[in-house]
Amino acid sequence: MDSRPLPPLSRLPAFEAAARHESFTAAAEELGLTQTAVTKQIAALEADLGLRLFERRNRAVFLTEAGRAYGRVVGAALAEISSETVRLRGGRAPGGLVLHCQLCEAFYWLMPRLSQFHERHPGVEVRVVSALAPLTAAPDPFDVAIQTTGRPSGSARLAFTASDEVFPVAAPGLVPPERLPLSLEDLARQPLLSHQVLPQDWMDWPDWFAALGRPGPRGAKVIGFDSFPLVLQAAVAGQGIALGWRNTVRGLLAESKLVRVCDEAVFRPAEISVFRGSRSGNHAQTDALLTWLRGELADPAPA
Repeated sequence: MDSRPLPPLSRLPAFEAAARHESFTAAAEELGLTQTAVTKQIAALEADLGLRLFERRNRAVFLTEAGRAYGRVVGAALAEISSETVRLRGGRAPGGLVLHCQLCEAFYWLMPRLSQFHERHPGVEVRVVSALAPLTAAPDPFDVAIQTTGRPSGSARLAFTASDEVFPVAAPGLVPPERLPLSLEDLARQPLLSHQVLPQDWMDWPDWFAALGRPGPRGAKVIGFDSFPLVLQAAVAGQGIALGWRNTVRGLLAESKLVRVCDEAVFRPAEISVFRGSRSGNHAQTDALLTWLRGELADPAPA
């Protein structure tokens, strides 16, 4: 008789999908099941384990610490099984590493410097997958992921965090040079470009002023956009002043497409989170990519 303490394996795919998405509804859609079926399978798994894997609050679910840890183990195991199944069927899983990255960081920060990683590791292929949605909406497994700290990450394992700094930027000439640097009072009178999304996963103008202990820009002309790349492009085009994250706008500042317009800045000690995914692959290559990213993100000099 097999004495290994395994749970009923039929319950694991529903749990893994729900942990990855941190959503029973998204898991049901992915697996072609009803939400009720997913809920029942996870409840049965929790009963078998004798602990809660999810907290249920206000029609949403959130992984417990035990659920997050178990999700990483189950996700890695199912990824290994999937990869070996592909091999046994005569197919070949795509090679290289998959790096999942927020669109803005992928475009403005990652791509201009990725050649440096290839020069250091010429035998490692990196496939960049960019996205606006958080990791919980990632359609495919990944080896490494980069996103703003605090956004939903499901069962992805945190590798490290990195700091960033947030300050106002604008196109050269939008504010006459003799008026720079702007005071916070003068800044609030300028057109302000805002990245407005629900939920508000990123710092916006009210948060920035509050972090400096100042009231928000009441009565300011605020122009909203639904993606941060659009905010930056509008700033470059001279439509207003945007909040710039040091790592993201460094290249635009160096090329004089944007300039800082204030002395004030908000330092964020853990603004960026880098995750190790559950995709089956070469762990040494994944470690090399994580080491390189850690070095690139390590507290650069102020922009």
